[in-house]
Amino acid sequence: MSDGSTRDTSIVPLAAGFPAPDRAAWLALVERTLKGAPLATLTRRTLEGLPIEPLYEAAPAAPAIGRAAPGWDVRATVRHPDPVLANTEALEELAQGAQSLLLRLDPTGQTGVAAGSADDLAQVLDGVLLDVATVALDAGFLGAAAADWLGAAAKGAPAAQLSFHLDPLSAFAAAGASPGPIEAHLISAAAVAARLAEPYPRASLFLASGRAAHEAGAGEALELAMAAAAALAYAKALVRAGLPMAAAFGGVTLGLAVDADAFLCIAKLRAARRVWGRLVGACGVADAEARIEVRSSGRMLTAADPWTNMIRLTAAAFAGAVGGADALALGAFTDALGPPTGFARRQSRNIQLVMKEEANLGRVVDPGAGGGYVEALTDEVARAAWAQLQQIEAAGGIVAALERGLIADLAGAGRAELAARLARREVKILGVTDFPTEGGRPAEVATTTHRQGAAAPSPRLPGADSHCPPLAPVRLEALA
Repeated sequence: MSDGSTRDTSIVPLAAGFPAPDRAAWLALVERTLKGAPLATLTRRTLEGLPIEPLYEAAPAAPAIGRAAPGWDVRATVRHPDPVLANTEALEELAQGAQSLLLRLDPTGQTGVAAGSADDLAQVLDGVLLDVATVALDAGFLGAAAADWLGAAAKGAPAAQLSFHLDPLSAFAAAGASPGPIEAHLISAAAVAARLAEPYPRASLFLASGRAAHEAGAGEALELAMAAAAALAYAKALVRAGLPMAAAFGGVTLGLAVDADAFLCIAKLRAARRVWGRLVGACGVADAEARIEVRSSGRMLTAADPWTNMIRLTAAAFAGAVGGADALALGAFTDALGPPTGFARRQSRNIQLVMKEEANLGRVVDPGAGGGYVEALTDEVARAAWAQLQQIEAAGGIVAALERGLIADLAGAGRAELAARLARREVKILGVTDFPTEGGRPAEVATTTHRQGAAAPSPRLPGADSHCPPLAPVRLEALA
């Protein structure tokens, strides 16, 4: 210092002056507070019965579980039905801080961009630098055709950061039917993916997602098991299409949901990496890092008081960031009402930007490591997910499990448990079951008058349609 004095660099423990933590003392206090009730009354359970204890001790040191690179992709969803306005939204999102785009395509214009050709997609991506910003697709059964359109838009640039996100299994599970045999869709998608893998070595080929199960009411273990089973099916299809096993798994991204139960979601994402490591190891693949794209849960959002959805989305974003997501697509707080306005899209984007740029949540590889609660829950979810994965594979794999109704039955059990807990008031929904708001300021939604469909190739493949009990999405608000 300028006055010649020395700076005091001694470390002052934050817990100085407080007694050392003692489990016995805590238990004695709790027993007095419970007035004779057993300690087990404080134990909560997940939808699938995994225990969440009231107190955990520090976990022993363990290897960190987290994303390979610091930070995560702030991924903005573009779904305006008009391709011209969708392009405007895409450029605005990237200019205002989004790092990647998720294009939801629907040639009818009902649930996404009305794009049905390479020219339509090129219009949506006009001005987007594909070697800088990752572009991911969500195209359902049109995924194979859309992947070719995206490949054409990138013009063969090997540095293009593309996520083709082929995922016919999720489309099949959600719809309950496929246009032609679902196995044929797997083969077709793998053939397209294998062809595109050569010019675009950095691309993500398939998205192995468990989100359909989550949105239908499933618990964390089933969601992970479905994603892992889909990853295995996609990897096998890629191997049949000519890719080595390591390259096949390297081309698969896991897709999961995050909701307002932040710590449980953190444990789920960490468990996903453990399940992935065991899965690829069992297939003889070493050092294949999991890539995880998460999207915020739709089932948690409410229409009755949409403003409270901002709280839920913030908790979900925190879980994705701390849990180690590689990319995070956060929905809008008005999604339960209709298409988002520019304000709603800005809120979803800025929630992530504040967490990333100001709170620096992406700078630590695995913030949950060593926490007794997080480590224990991670282990329990991973073990339960692996057991359900084995159950799915014993049934003949993901396709057979869907067709036989195994996954629908398990998701239905989760949905029934959610409804029961809502009825018992064990699960509460802010703004709906607790502190309902009446006469508040209504939330605006965008007016999208463009509903003209785009001509698109038929996704139908030769052969009889496949069928399964659909994983119909549900919102907690509707169960209350």
